Amino acid sequence: MRPFIELQQQLVPDLLYVMKKRYAILNRILSSDVVGRRALATSLSMTERVLRAETDFLKAQGLLESNASGMRITEAGRQLVEALDPMVKDLFGLSELESRIQAYYGLEQVIIVPGDSDTSPQAKRELGRAGAHTLQRFLKPDDVVAVTGGSTLAAMAGQMSPAPQLRGVQFVPARGGLGESLDYQANTIASALAKQVGAGYRLLHVPDHLSEEAYNSLMQEPNVREVVGVIRRARIVVHGIGDAIVMARRRKVDQQTIDEIRSEGALAEALGYYFDRSGSVIHRMSTVGLRIDDLSSADKVIAVAGGSSKGEAIAAVLLFGQADVLVTDEGAARELEFIMNREEIGERPE
Repeated sequence: MRPFIELQQQLVPDLLYVMKKRYAILNRILSSDVVGRRALATSLSMTERVLRAETDFLKAQGLLESNASGMRITEAGRQLVEALDPMVKDLFGLSELESRIQAYYGLEQVIIVPGDSDTSPQAKRELGRAGAHTLQRFLKPDDVVAVTGGSTLAAMAGQMSPAPQLRGVQFVPARGGLGESLDYQANTIASALAKQVGAGYRLLHVPDHLSEEAYNSLMQEPNVREVVGVIRRARIVVHGIGDAIVMARRRKVDQQTIDEIRSEGALAEALGYYFDRSGSVIHRMSTVGLRIDDLSSADKVIAVAGGSSKGEAIAAVLLFGQADVLVTDEGAARELEFIMNREEIGERPE
């Protein structure tokens, strides 16, 4: 029997178009928290007249509310968007791609959001929302959650919801990060996540990149050693994935080291480790905090990364084999699809 939605589309051909449009409006407002009509119309490439008609309908349905500061989604609207997410993924053909990536890399779950974070700030916000929703599904009382820095996890921090029932939860930075932009430091993100959830947090005030001598000295400090002990006991780890050379330059790695890791085929960076195409670690930084060996004792390792430019980097980290869940966007997922197709015809790394 033909799927009901196909029969419905044949009888009411504009139904899916209207549904996608209204879903896009609700989803954009959900990601933005509060937004004005003009800004919303611009971001959706929609005229204000058309948008006004749609938002008036959505307000009449109890899905939106507005005041002088702009429009905000109601709790009923939030629940509707979350209920529609799987159907929208089917319409965009993302559910099948999620299953394929999951099977290929041996993951527990893959979540793909529409769009490409490289070109769309909205896709970055949606990626953050999906990362936040995924993390909150796994949280339990007394959990320790270690998080890395970066713009994607910063976007995730603002999307968390209060969870007063989760007593004893602590957020910690996965590693030191002084020297990077304050908004994107792991300390900042750990504290922001904790405040959103209503949890506790510990901070690690040490530089991201250290000499071996400085590393050994810092690890003798009782306070540093105590916080690192908490970090390495994390039940959940949430980390980003970066392009190897971009991240090396951002962390002010010396040019000789950059040239060396490039010549060794470095594609990806995560947690201060650099990976080649086959998923092998080819270089590590001396950083205080979570070690890659600690991932094997974590119950859930969630990688959150998007953008078509990161496809190769994400593939390299997934081949390392420690991630349980991948939260990504369509741009990166399509690149992963291309990589899987390439490797399946005989070019898969040994």
